[in-house]
Amino acid sequence: MNSLETRDGLPEALQVLLREYPRDIWHSHRNFDGLIRFWLERHLMFRELLERLQGQTQGFIDDSAAPERFAANTARLMGFFLNQLDGHHKIEDHHYFPKLVGLEGRLSTGFDLLDSDHHALDGALHALAEDTNTLLGHLQAGEVGAGRDAAGRLEARLDRFSGFLDRHLIDEEDLVVPVLLHHAPRL
Repeated sequence: MNSLETRDGLPEALQVLLREYPRDIWHSHRNFDGLIRFWLERHLMFRELLERLQGQTQGFIDDSAAPERFAANTARLMGFFLNQLDGHHKIEDHHYFPKLVGLEGRLSTGFDLLDSDHHALDGALHALAEDTNTLLGHLQAGEVGAGRDAAGRLEARLDRFSGFLDRHLIDEEDLVVPVLLHHAPRL
């Protein structure tokens, strides 16, 4: 019910601060500061990188991108995306979430939920890396047809991952930003 694959938002019990601090007031709130802005910008960056990866993969499948250029761009972008997202989750799990639970203990199950998401996403990140490496291996071997087939599999995985990542990022923002707005003076 609360797994990343099946939920359609935060459970009602975890929306207690979101009701007090809805999204439409975040940017105008007096406690909206550099930390919140930076954190939301990181989330936006992940969404944009994923969209770029999807677009360039589709372009290669449609035969509108040169294999060599596509391979170089994909290796660079996917490596950056995977490393940055993994590091972001580790910082949240080991630094931010424990601190936020200390400030807002009644939402500890929400932070457990987000941590569970990170573990689920970690498996998906490994699968993305494997699919990307398979695709790049074909292209390095000059197997463009097999590369296009592998790109189709990668594109399908990116599409599924996009839904999971978006659900997680929305839920994380809906839990974390209200906590930060509410407790900013104590941070």
